[in-house]
Amino acid sequence: MSQKHLDIKVDYKKLQIYTEYNTADFVCPLILTVPHAGRILPESFIKQSGMTEEDLRGNEDLFVDELILPLKDKGLTILSLNISRAFIDVNRDKIELDPSMFYDYPQNQIAVENNRCRFGLGLIHRINAKNKSLYSGLLSYQEVNARIENVYEAYHKRLQQLINKALKKFGFCFVLDCHSMPSKICGIIPDSPKIDFCLGNLFNKSCPPALSDFIAQDLSQRGYHVSANLPYSGAFTTFNYCQPRRKIYTLQLEINRGLYANEQKLLKNKNFQQISEDVCASIDKFSKKVLDF
Repeated sequence: MSQKHLDIKVDYKKLQIYTEYNTADFVCPLILTVPHAGRILPESFIKQSGMTEEDLRGNEDLFVDELILPLKDKGLTILSLNISRAFIDVNRDKIELDPSMFYDYPQNQIAVENNRCRFGLGLIHRINAKNKSLYSGLLSYQEVNARIENVYEAYHKRLQQLINKALKKFGFCFVLDCHSMPSKICGIIPDSPKIDFCLGNLFNKSCPPALSDFIAQDLSQRGYHVSANLPYSGAFTTFNYCQPRRKIYTLQLEINRGLYANEQKLLKNKNFQQISEDVCASIDKFSKKVLDF
């Protein structure tokens, strides 16, 4: 990476950070979260990155927010981040930063050495889906702190408020964190069908197996191949918010992107409507199971 210092300026007051549905009064203790489908890319960020909007959008979970949108008409609570994952990844711990990306990273600041940072997919992504550098120079630590304060903190503050609200009304809460996964990694199990859905529950630690098994069985009955905890067992949301002793449960839902979209052209395919109907029907059925749990 060059030593050029990037000057990214964003007016956060002009951005709608997230969209929410059915948060005034819960009909069910189930909260659907969509942290990676955001398509808003601040103009200054695009200019300073040196990439096309298409290249930057390769990091997002294509159309997952639209896949589950019909569930708002069922009264289910939905919280979707509108900001692109390429700008900031809210499904990471906020300390997952790569110091090498900054020209002014504080010397006394603790750096987290983990695989996501090393591979360029920490809180602030270093690369896009094609393994190309997102930035043409070094970032300002202060500017990234503004991203954290205005996007990351705003999203997680709202999610925590919704969890508390569900707890107060029902005595328990279930967060279903909705994602999509690249089709190229969905054939990783030898001599097995391609994975259509993956359910990550931290190997039965983030929610009772009876709940994750219920949605797995329903999707299987609809003709899909469902995997448990492979290739994803859960990320920050799944880990950070699950508190079984307080009856707060989490589950990460991953959908094979190739089922409903052309991943290269970033377009929906002819199966989008059917996949949306099946996913929504399964989650709606699951919500009734949660309500009776």
